[in-house]
Amino acid sequence: SICNKYSISKSTLYYWVKLYKSQRTEKGITITPKELDSAKRRIKKLEDIINVLSTVDCNVSSPLKTKLKSLESLYGQYSVHTLCEALHVSRGSFYNYMLRNKRDNSWFNKRREDLKLLIQTIYDDSNQIFGVGKIRAALVGNGYIVSEKIVSELMHEMGLHSIRISSKKDNRILKRDEKRVNVLQRKFNVSQLNKVWVSDITCYKFKEIYFYICVFVDLFSRKVLSLSIGKNNSTHLVKIALTTAYNDRRPKEGLIIHTDRGAPYTSYSTQNLAKTYGIIQSYSDAGKPHDNAVVESFFATLKKEELYRSRYKSVAEFKESIKRYVIFYNTVRLHKFLNYKTPEQAESTFWKITE
Repeated sequence: SICNKYSISKSTLYYWVKLYKSQRTEKGITITPKELDSAKRRIKKLEDIINVLSTVDCNVSSPLKTKLKSLESLYGQYSVHTLCEALHVSRGSFYNYMLRNKRDNSWFNKRREDLKLLIQTIYDDSNQIFGVGKIRAALVGNGYIVSEKIVSELMHEMGLHSIRISSKKDNRILKRDEKRVNVLQRKFNVSQLNKVWVSDITCYKFKEIYFYICVFVDLFSRKVLSLSIGKNNSTHLVKIALTTAYNDRRPKEGLIIHTDRGAPYTSYSTQNLAKTYGIIQSYSDAGKPHDNAVVESFFATLKKEELYRSRYKSVAEFKESIKRYVIFYNTVRLHKFLNYKTPEQAESTFWKITE
């Protein structure tokens, strides 16, 4: 009858009752659920303020510039309201300070790069399905304080969007390119640099953690052009290595890249990047690893000469050792295929002849 009289739904009425129905505590204090929730939030905020005050190396009496610099390092860990209230700083002053120093703020730039990496990982793990809202929810669920505006801005910079927005168009493109051709056909002897690159991903277990290593190799000189290492066998891993190699070599349009048919190489994201660079993709036939024998041989050599012979103390040492080996492989190790020259020597000879 109350709902009919005031034209409200039953669910709304029950919600109000739950919100405002008072209860008595053991000490005889009368309190409503709304007041209790408000008190809990206030306690949480006071705890955060105490944590801020115990972290910064200044107090409310310090100069404004000192307080702003101290709060800068905590930006993103606590809400701006909490940070400003802790040191009695106006939010306008804080935002102006952050905006003014944004370009030269190395911490700010580092945070954006860290967020980009997390966004790319979440995006790839969702098979390019998640949009801004879901990615932001995933970040918050992992303890990161970030707004949808920042996530949207970073995704725009990275060229990412929910694949559902253009799924029909993407499906048409993928169907058009569904036939994955083996352009290389095991013709591993090429006549010039930056004509054919080969790539693959291998896995290595270090301290109960599986790490994935992706490389791109020039088929003419056998030089390792780029290297990326990560915990996920993902599109992101391949795109980092491809972008690094491309930016370093700047090959002409028509470069062939030969890989297997793994998801990181056949994904829409990787195909789109290859098209942007004017690259022709070539794929090994299903179940025939020898179609990509050169890069398979490199990984076998890497494991026999470095990974299986070493005992690393940390992940950082593990990664650094692989990078050092790649330098050794390119500049010191002699290759029978190159008439016992190093890849660097082979490339140097090529450029002398072509000049």
